[in-house]
Amino acid sequence: MDNQFISLSSWPRAIMHIDADAFFASCEQAIHPELKGKPVICGKERGIVAAASYEAKAKGITRGVRLSDVKKICPDAVILPSDYETYSLFSVRMFEILRRFSPDVEEYSIDEAFVDLTGLRRSFHGPYESIAEKMRRTIATELGITVSAGVSLSKVLAKIGSKHNKPNGLTMIPGREVHLYLAKLPIEKIWGIGPNTTAFLNKHGITTALDFARKDEQFVTQYLSKPYREVWHELNGRSVYPVVTETKSSYQSISKAKTFTPPSQDKTFVFAQVSKNLESACIKARRYKLAATRLVVFLRTQDFTGSGVEIKLSRPTAYPVELFGPLRESFEQLYRPRTLFRQTGVVLAGLVAEAGVQYTLFDDTTKIEKMAKLYECVDGLSRKFGKHAVQHAASLPTKLQAQHEGERGDVPQRKEHLFKGENKRQRLGLPMLNIKV
Repeated sequence: MDNQFISLSSWPRAIMHIDADAFFASCEQAIHPELKGKPVICGKERGIVAAASYEAKAKGITRGVRLSDVKKICPDAVILPSDYETYSLFSVRMFEILRRFSPDVEEYSIDEAFVDLTGLRRSFHGPYESIAEKMRRTIATELGITVSAGVSLSKVLAKIGSKHNKPNGLTMIPGREVHLYLAKLPIEKIWGIGPNTTAFLNKHGITTALDFARKDEQFVTQYLSKPYREVWHELNGRSVYPVVTETKSSYQSISKAKTFTPPSQDKTFVFAQVSKNLESACIKARRYKLAATRLVVFLRTQDFTGSGVEIKLSRPTAYPVELFGPLRESFEQLYRPRTLFRQTGVVLAGLVAEAGVQYTLFDDTTKIEKMAKLYECVDGLSRKFGKHAVQHAASLPTKLQAQHEGERGDVPQRKEHLFKGENKRQRLGLPMLNIKV
């Protein structure tokens, strides 16, 4: 047994990481039981694989593969349009189940969560392993999807555990066994360790997670910045990353991108897509009372090459009408005639608090105040009637072809079958399920 870890108590803390297995494809199989056991692929509307079931992965299908190549690799693949609305509903349900067991749940992504189980053994009259297994079984029973989980002393170790036995596995890493799981884990597989840091550590003879954990603190402090020092502590069983239960309310940047099928070389249509991206990003920025100091615009062609432009703004803002000038300027630099474009996007960068924006002597404060009132009304209408209920004229051509809907008119089942009182813009938060709930 490794001396460095022998002194660790088995469970000074118990942090669980839940990772849904092939989430998008699993949701489709839960809704359509006839697809269980079949190679299911999501992403028909994008032209590439957005997600693949484990049956598809077993045949060599990976994320990002072009659909034109999928049939060559896996002729019996079932290719579906992505139904992001339903996937979000499954995600909400999954997090609700986790909160039945612990109030400390961090929604890390649409299909991942961290749960603090510390101190719950008394409440559930059993070990952490039985609590974690009961959570997994509840998700499988109520949602019809499987999840993999890891339980250990810290977030980084818990994430290592959840990856250890996928799919549909549970890995417990108590303090006295940490070294067994780190010994054969390549350094680049550690959450938070990128390729540049991996190359640096390799030069110092560090190739595994255990090599890194065994390094003395003087080396870590001298050569590595704070994020990597925190990872080192986490690997040694010291929990420094808290389970954050609050909804994220601050951002350094906000990005919005959309892929449209079929691709287009129509300049008006492509600019409309960029314009809608900008409106979506600004809606989110205003929701959190933020303003951008820089604007990034990018386009991606049908052959998957991309280019972008960044512009520094004269004044922090989250109002599209003030950004259409630099947006158009950036677009003109990027657009190439007779070129098929498949994706557009914008990034609002250098975000600052709206309340802290200082006006200069040259700013028309009366105009700015009127603009603020205008967008306050726009946001109110969006909350009542749905996002983009009011659009700028530049974005209207996007309505000629709905995003995330294929050229053959394939749409997710939830959008085809509406409940009484629903319309295309406003729907209840219910998926079309064929499972027991």
